[in-house]
Amino acid sequence: MSANVFIDKLAKPDDQALVRALGKTYPLWAEIEQHIATTLGDSIEEWKYYGLKSGWTLKTLYKKRNLFFFTACKGYFRIAFVFGDRAVAEIVTSDLPKAMIEEITNAKKYAEGRGIRIDVKTRRDVESVKKLIAFKVMN
Repeated sequence: MSANVFIDKLAKPDDQALVRALGKTYPLWAEIEQHIATTLGDSIEEWKYYGLKSGWTLKTLYKKRNLFFFTACKGYFRIAFVFGDRAVAEIVTSDLPKAMIEEITNAKKYAEGRGIRIDVKTRRDVESVKKLIAFKVMN
């Protein structure tokens, strides 16, 4: 079963539901949104329903390109990225946590690239997400 708290197709998430679901981690999500607005400017967020198993996911786009996918869980959230070869090559030499680098390099390669999911529960996770956003945008 999915950790996603928004699985009811008829209940599209809104800000109040998001605050309730994320609890103490909502400010971390707000910080990521503010970071995107400050560093990138315009981005598009759209809630998409991907079925009963996956539920509602917030798709974030920058210049019509997928930036990441956001899933609300009870008390935390998950962000999923997909990186192409150039981004992976830069991530390997970055100062991201070693476990994160290994997860990306060991991920199965698809036509879209290699994926990683990050459960965001702490400020340190937010800093990693900010770095990954930069790699995604630059590559």
